[in-house]
Amino acid sequence: MRVSIVYDSGFGHTARIAQAVADGVADVQNAEAMLMAVGDGPVSWETLEASDAIIFGSPTYNGLVSARFKQFMEDSTKAAWSPQKWRNKIGAGFTNSGAYSGNKLNSLISMALFAAQHGMIWVGLDLMRGNSRSNSSANELNRLGSWLGAVAQSNMDEGPEIAPISSDLQTAAHLSRRVAAIARQFGHKDLSVPQEKMSA
Repeated sequence: MRVSIVYDSGFGHTARIAQAVADGVADVQNAEAMLMAVGDGPVSWETLEASDAIIFGSPTYNGLVSARFKQFMEDSTKAAWSPQKWRNKIGAGFTNSGAYSGNKLNSLISMALFAAQHGMIWVGLDLMRGNSRSNSSANELNRLGSWLGAVAQSNMDEGPEIAPISSDLQTAAHLSRRVAAIARQFGHKDLSVPQEKMSA
C-alpha cells in the first residue's frame, strides 16, 4: 500500500514535518511512503494515481498555502481532476507557520476543498486538544488544537533542525498512521458509486 506525500517547503520546516509524516506511514505494516516536494519539479501524476492515499502539505503564508503548492493544485486539473483519477482515494493535510495561529485553518480548508473536488475521502485528526489546561504542556500531541489536519508552529529565528517541536512532529506522524490504517481498511471495500442518469 502506498501513501504519497505531496508538499512544499520554503525553509525546510515543512519538509521536516513531511518526513515525520513519512515515518508515521512506515509504522504501519505493509505501507510505504512516497515523498514528493513540488519545489523539486513536476510531480509524478502516475505515482499519485497509483497511490492508495495522498497527504498534502504546505507552509501557511499570509493565511494561504504557498504559491508553489497552489500551482500544483492548478496543474492537477488536467492531470487528475478532469478524469477523476483520485476519486475515492484517502486524503489528508498538514501545514506549518511561524505564528501560533497564522490562519493555518484556512490552508487546511483549501486542501480539504481541493480533495473534495477530486472526489477524495478526507481524514482528520482523532486527537483531543493538547496543552489546554494549566497543568498541561506543549509536549502534548495536538498542542495547537486542530482536527481538520495536522498543524505545526516553527519559530522564525530557528532552523528546521530545531523547529517545529517534537510534539508537532509526533502529531503529524499520528495523522499519517491513521491515514495509512484507513486506506488499508477502505482498500478491501468496493467504493464504486452507481452513476445516476441525468434527466432530460
